[in-house]
Amino acid sequence: MYLPLASFVYLFYVIPKFTYAGKVLVFPHDGSHWVNMKVLVEELHSRGHHVTVIRAADSWYISETSPHYKAITVNVEAGGNEDFYRLFVSEVIRIKRSNGSAWTRLALDMELKDRFFELHKKVCEMLVHIFESKELMKTLQEAKYDAVLTDPVNGGGVFLARYLGLPMVFNARWTVHGEAHFAIAPSPLSYVPLPPSELTDQMTFFERVKNMIFYNMRMYLYKQVTAPHYSPLSKRYFGPDVNYFSLFQAADLWLMRVDFVFEFPRPTMPNVVYMGGFQCKPARPLPQHLEEFVQSSGEEGVIIMSLGTLIGELPHDLADEIAAGFANLPQKVIWRYKGAKPPSLGNNTIMVDWMPQNDLLGHPNTKLFVSHGGTNGIYEAIYHGVPIVGIPFVFDQADNLSRLKAKGVAKILDVSDLNTEIFKKTVQEVLNEPSYRMNMQRLSELHRDQQVKPLDRAIFWIEFVMRHKGAPHLRTESYRMPWYSYYSVDVILFLIAISLLVLLVFSWLLRHCFMLCCKRKVKSD
Repeated sequence: MYLPLASFVYLFYVIPKFTYAGKVLVFPHDGSHWVNMKVLVEELHSRGHHVTVIRAADSWYISETSPHYKAITVNVEAGGNEDFYRLFVSEVIRIKRSNGSAWTRLALDMELKDRFFELHKKVCEMLVHIFESKELMKTLQEAKYDAVLTDPVNGGGVFLARYLGLPMVFNARWTVHGEAHFAIAPSPLSYVPLPPSELTDQMTFFERVKNMIFYNMRMYLYKQVTAPHYSPLSKRYFGPDVNYFSLFQAADLWLMRVDFVFEFPRPTMPNVVYMGGFQCKPARPLPQHLEEFVQSSGEEGVIIMSLGTLIGELPHDLADEIAAGFANLPQKVIWRYKGAKPPSLGNNTIMVDWMPQNDLLGHPNTKLFVSHGGTNGIYEAIYHGVPIVGIPFVFDQADNLSRLKAKGVAKILDVSDLNTEIFKKTVQEVLNEPSYRMNMQRLSELHRDQQVKPLDRAIFWIEFVMRHKGAPHLRTESYRMPWYSYYSVDVILFLIAISLLVLLVFSWLLRHCFMLCCKRKVKSD
């Protein structure tokens, strides 16, 4: 009789500690970045937290209505809509296919610089609109959020968190200055390659030279793109002594969308939590029409192809070359493609506007994944143990695929010289050489063998920051140090000066003693 009552009292006091419902303000980045941010948003909602998402009026992926979050639509155009990315990718493909010289990289960097210069300008205009809207700021301040969850590939959430005085959690792989580790963790260029250099952690002398040059060029380029927008904004709202990038480095927690199955070993920090593959999950049953098509493949199996959200279609001749390559294979093919049907499309290939990629990769009949090299698709392939043929186009795609190539689980095709024969030969090599599948299955075993699931780990740490109003005990303050202190240049110069002073004093004493000895000798003579 007393036991149930005691249990009830225990639960009454204990359960609230584990069912704390917090308020999270989310400032996401649109496009494919929202795909993985949405996973965190939905999981936070499922655990009882109240989530508010800030979106621009021209948002591409971020819906204004959702059962999982409340949206605040800012009546400005942030510039990161579908047209922005599609035009950019089309221009990149054109440059890659028309220019095979050493100037290709420079042309791509300049195109990247111009596009993102405009994107960051639009983000800053959106921030000014938010900060100058008294009604909106009053709403945000009165909501009493516990934390800001944001993607630091743009500075919107970073500036908003600072303005509201809230703890900040990053869903990160990139910041406005490039790969996120380089913002907060020691990154020796001797064995830590800078993405997207396409280098590994085992570099020759000249590769280390390349890594050093690439690092300095990239850092200069990033600052040219971002500083003209974020620096004046930082001075305007936070004072002249606040460097805009220090706002990023002050984040309480960095949820990194990688793990060390994919990432090369490197130094890290206490407030970096690795959640690579957090969006992956066991495969669910396929829709009936897809299941029938997959089963009809027999022992040869199925190839699936998807080039992500940004590349809905390809130049007609390039699509035709790929279609012809597929047509000459015994496997069945499911190709996610929104463009016109290529004339050479074979009977073994079906085209779909959308496909359940994770469920197809987890199907036992799937033999190969043809991918652009986006992080989400790569981790789903690793999770399910499916080898990859990669066709990178832009951003970090080539670097992602080069890491998989170094681990023996992928082959890479260059869009500048891709044709039917090269495509077919590459696909057949990965299909017929057992090492690719064996190596990928080995990566899958390592990736899955974790004490805590990546998504659970990520949510725990978000809730940790919410419960404790930040995590300053995990955050280094080294970013506040001037560069000469960080690299101990002042200490080295001081020690050199002291050593020289001691040497001079010793030399003076030695000379003085020598002179005294000489004088005594003269007197004695």
